[in-house]
Amino acid sequence: MSSFSFSIDGMEIEATSGQTIMDAADEAGIYIPRLCDHEGLRHQGSCRVCTVKANGRSVSACTQPAEPGLQVENESPHISKLRRDLVEMLFHEGNHLCPICEASGNCELQAMAYRLDMTAPTKFPYLEPCRPLDASHPDIALDTNRCISCGRCIRASQDVDGKGVFGYVGRGIHRHVAANGPNLAETNAEVTDFAMSEEVCPVGCIIRKREGFKTPIGEREFDKGLIGDKINGKRNG
Repeated sequence: MSSFSFSIDGMEIEATSGQTIMDAADEAGIYIPRLCDHEGLRHQGSCRVCTVKANGRSVSACTQPAEPGLQVENESPHISKLRRDLVEMLFHEGNHLCPICEASGNCELQAMAYRLDMTAPTKFPYLEPCRPLDASHPDIALDTNRCISCGRCIRASQDVDGKGVFGYVGRGIHRHVAANGPNLAETNAEVTDFAMSEEVCPVGCIIRKREGFKTPIGEREFDKGLIGDKINGKRNG
């Protein structure tokens, strides 16, 4: 594979043909915020939190191919404000009650808000949707009030588990994830599926029963540092 260089915030990094901007940035140790993207899953580019400027044009870093000589802007006041607004809208579109959520401290949406200095949403009206809770399965519950339509569970179920348990229903702001059946219990979902693992859902939408609040405060993933920080040599988020 041919290699080339391009720059992110003035820093020259190496890339190979076929890599996205995010792929190359990750290899170079440069963090680009993301919510819908996850290692091992195909890129989707739906959350737009990974938006960067590439030669002056706004693109999603997880889907935009890296190119020789590309000038990428990742950390700037303009980009940070854009990302903060996007994250704030996700909070306003759902029902995210962080103090009582099982995912608090392990939630990527919550952690991203802290990284972007968004501690109290203020700009947009709360939509306060009323979405169903599916607790029919003996081991898994689905609370779509917390869904941010990242699609990670859909791709994990389709591409890794080979099942297709989840899919989108609704349009626009009413779109959310639902089980591919009358309810979750009437699908072939299993708690051991990769789609049900703690690392796939970035919020508290997919709930593994009998495991709530199992990690003490201070030992949760994002109690240890900001999302995107390197902790013990590993990339956080």
